[in-house]
Amino acid sequence: MMGGHHAASGAAAWIAIASTGPYALGWYPLDSTGILIGAMTTAGTALVCDWDHRSSTIAHSLPPLSKVIAIGIEKASGGHRQGTHSLLGASAFVILAAMAAQFQVATPVGRLSLGAGLLCMFMINLAADALKLFPKHGWLANWVFALVMAGLVTWFAPQQWGWLPLSMLAGVVVHIVGDMITVGGVPLLWPIVIKPPKFWRKLPLVSGIWKANGALSIPLLGKAGSRREWLVLIPVSGYAMVGMGVALWALAQDHWPLVQALLDKAGRGS
Repeated sequence: MMGGHHAASGAAAWIAIASTGPYALGWYPLDSTGILIGAMTTAGTALVCDWDHRSSTIAHSLPPLSKVIAIGIEKASGGHRQGTHSLLGASAFVILAAMAAQFQVATPVGRLSLGAGLLCMFMINLAADALKLFPKHGWLANWVFALVMAGLVTWFAPQQWGWLPLSMLAGVVVHIVGDMITVGGVPLLWPIVIKPPKFWRKLPLVSGIWKANGALSIPLLGKAGSRREWLVLIPVSGYAMVGMGVALWALAQDHWPLVQALLDKAGRGS
């Protein structure tokens, strides 16, 4: 699956989780800030599995450091679509997000989740790049946008960073499932490789599901970047955009009095 499609799927997954989780599972409901920032963050976490490829979006996000890390992950995980696309790799990413959420610092305005904020900013930058939100302004606009978005949740809802591990989990699961339903498939049990028996490889209709290299593939979308993939992702992207638009409108309504007060103060000062 293409990078932009992974990101759109991640945002849609977060909108679905945030809109149904509080009612179906009794979770504490997020406000509009958490929904909006969470959607953009999950769009970014849906790209981290591709950090095993030196030409991926995430590998070019913070050069040269991000590319050096990508080369290291590529070697450690056995290459592209290997370790980072497995249950073990997904667990590692979620643990890292949980650790980041615990890194806090005391400031004059209270305790701030610095680790979560930095990780969130990095993820939103990835999402902005993959979704081409600022195609004419380059990498600097992506980072400024990410900084503003991360700052919003830090300022207006600093206690809500508890959703970050869930955002990472949703993103990596969406990514792995997205690649699983293409022809290439994913090695879910890596580093364990269970190859199918010879008779399975000769079955014409199902041999591609359990591949000779141990990968699992249910090729509903065909090859990555196929027309079928584009057709499926159109409603998914639309759902994500509508959900984020509603959250943005609610955020504007919630904080409009504060914005108006600041504008009035600026007007009197001039």
